[in-house]
Amino acid sequence: MITKRIIPCLDVRDGRVVKGVNFADLRDVSSPEVLAEFYSDCGADELVFYDITASSDGRQLFTDALRRVASKVFIPLTVGGGIRTLDDFDRVLKCGADKVSVNSGAISDPDLIPRAAERYGSQCVVLSADIKRVDGRFTLFKNGGRVDTGIDAIEWIEHGVRNGAGEIVVNSIDTDGVGGGFDIEMLRAVSEVADVPIVASGGAGCIDDFITLFNTLPSVDAGLAATIFHFGKIKIPDLKESLRDAGISVRYKNV
Repeated sequence: MITKRIIPCLDVRDGRVVKGVNFADLRDVSSPEVLAEFYSDCGADELVFYDITASSDGRQLFTDALRRVASKVFIPLTVGGGIRTLDDFDRVLKCGADKVSVNSGAISDPDLIPRAAERYGSQCVVLSADIKRVDGRFTLFKNGGRVDTGIDAIEWIEHGVRNGAGEIVVNSIDTDGVGGGFDIEMLRAVSEVADVPIVASGGAGCIDDFITLFNTLPSVDAGLAATIFHFGKIKIPDLKESLRDAGISVRYKNV
C-alpha cells in the first residue's frame, strides 16, 4: 500500500510566513525557518515553500529565505514562486530545493514544463494549479490567484502531465483557508486526467477532512495544509496516528 503524505505549506511574503482565506486577507504567522525546522522535526513528510508575490511582482524568488529554510529541513522541499525559466529552476535547486513548482511561469511559457522535465527529470517538475469555479467551470488563475486566465483548469492539468509534469498540486481557491474540507469535486476531476501523484491543497479544517480525502479519493497521494498546522489546530503526529487508526497508510514518527 502506498503511504499518503502530509505536507505543510509555507506561504512566504517579504520573508515572513503569512496565511489568509481564499488567497486574500493575509496575516503574519512566523519566520519560515522556524516553522520549517518545527515541521521537519515533528514528522511532516515534505515541505512546500511558496514565495507568493514573486510572480505578481514580476521578480525572482527571494533566495536568502529559501537558503535558511533548506538548511533547517531533512525532508523533501518543493519551492515555487516566480519560476519562469530554466535558470530559475537551476537557481532554486542550488539553494536546496528538491522539486520546483511552476504555475504562472508555465502559463506564460507552456514549453517550460517539457524543457525542465528534459533537463532535470519529471520527478523534479511540479505543476501547481490555482483553480476557482467561474460560471460552473473549473478555471485556472495565475499570479497568486489574482488573475483569471479563462483557461479550463482540467484541460490545462492534462496538458501539463502529458508534457512532463511529474506531480500536480491542486490549490482550490474556493476552499482555501475556510476549513470546511478539501474540494473533493475538483480533485476527482483532476484525478480522472492525471496519472501522476496529486497533492490536495485548500480546505482542511480537521483530522476527519484528511480521512475523508484519502478514503474518498485513493488516487490522491498527499494532503497539503497551512492554517491548521501553523496555528496548532492539528498536530502532525496526532493526524498521522488518526490516519493509521483509520486504515490509511502513513509514515509515522514518534516525537
